[in-house]
Amino acid sequence: MSWGFERGKIYNRVADINARFSSTPQGGIIRPSRHNLVIAITGPGGHSYGYQDRENEDGTFDYFGAGRMGDMELVRGNKAIVEHSADSRSLLLFQEVGRRKGLRFKGEYVLESYTWQMAPDETGAMRRAVVFKLRPLENIVETVLNDEEPLKLSDEELLARARDAGQPMAPGTTTISNTYLRSKHVREWVLRRAAGHCEADGAPAPFLRANGEPYLEPHHILRVSDGGPDDIHHVIALCPNCHRRAHSGADAKAFNANLLQQMATIQPD
Repeated sequence: MSWGFERGKIYNRVADINARFSSTPQGGIIRPSRHNLVIAITGPGGHSYGYQDRENEDGTFDYFGAGRMGDMELVRGNKAIVEHSADSRSLLLFQEVGRRKGLRFKGEYVLESYTWQMAPDETGAMRRAVVFKLRPLENIVETVLNDEEPLKLSDEELLARARDAGQPMAPGTTTISNTYLRSKHVREWVLRRAAGHCEADGAPAPFLRANGEPYLEPHHILRVSDGGPDDIHHVIALCPNCHRRAHSGADAKAFNANLLQQMATIQPD
């Protein structure tokens, strides 16, 4: 579940999205100004404007950018998708189920890459269109968390790569390993930075992993879901108890606010 949305459940755009996030009633890409998320909407209605969104066999989703006429540009909603990880914004994908029948929540995704291709606009004229390759967030998380071998990098090199992970993906990047490694670099740096102690309460890790490393869990303070590329200034290593508190505690909001303040000292640069 992401931002209170349940995968597969149908929601009303006006009541559940526009009203909740103070967003515009129209448009395929929504960028709420007061919330750390980007909402992308796909559906057959976009075919008349030259959009050719499609789900691939490997679980990725090809999402055409916004722009009904002429060449698309990386501005407004398109720019928001490109920079969603760098801005610590969750990317949620909804699919139209029919005219005025609501939107089905497909899940939270991470931008893996984007490419340019020729496609018709709403007049039928050919133009440059940006196509975003989105990958389900849980696929990345499961792969990273199941990888038990720590990276054999110096502190300086690992920190540099973790910093880079928060930057937008370059156009033409197509290999899945890049997305996984970006997420892994952040996770590995945060765990190494913690040096075996919970960064919330200072207590030592409760036990060791199978590979002998202290068991701590990275927590994305500014994201509802765990995992995915993010800024190292917003990710903290927690013991399981503190991690559950950050997500499910009665004081979760205040606890996360305090963690964010602590990050100014934990990761000052």
